[in-house]
Amino acid sequence: MSEKTASISGVVYECVRCGTRVSAEELAKLPEIKCICGYRVLKKTRPPVVKQLKAV
Repeated sequence: MSEKTASISGVVYECVRCGTRVSAEELAKLPEIKCICGYRVLKKTRPPVVKQLKAV
């Protein structure tokens, strides 16, 4: 699995140890949820778009 770019509608996870990005579709295909480095801790990456709210 190589690094993937974040798609608009897909959820992308990132390994805490090595930083490899994996899509949710690729994780569903694997028998275990873990990175290629063997680490099992993944975090959900945030979208690049920032929500801005009008001040009250």
